[in-house]
Amino acid sequence: MPDSIDVTKPPPKSDGASLGEVVEFVKTYAKQETLGPLKGAGSWLAYGAAGAFALGVGLLMILLGVLRLVQAEISWANGGAWSWVAYGITLVVTMILLTLTVLRIKKAYLNKEPLPKKKS
Repeated sequence: MPDSIDVTKPPPKSDGASLGEVVEFVKTYAKQETLGPLKGAGSWLAYGAAGAFALGVGLLMILLGVLRLVQAEISWANGGAWSWVAYGITLVVTMILLTLTVLRIKKAYLNKEPLPKKKS
């Protein structure tokens, strides 16, 4: 009986995935490899920007304090031809603080992978 179908034999399976499955796998992989790291980078940038803003405001207050201190305590730099000295001293202090800040940047930490989050 060639017209009858053998129900005990399973239909042949194809080893390859269908085109729709491949497209879905590629989409899932692309999301996993692009969106995950971008979310981590976004929080890293947000904390960095907030820290930079706080440091900037703090350093501005310190430098204004140095300027007012020099203007108040050094009488010959208070007026006349030597009034620029207070600004020059403040500029030198600014350059020293800037140099110290740049020297503290460790490039090894810039490319470091973030630690995995602990599950609680």
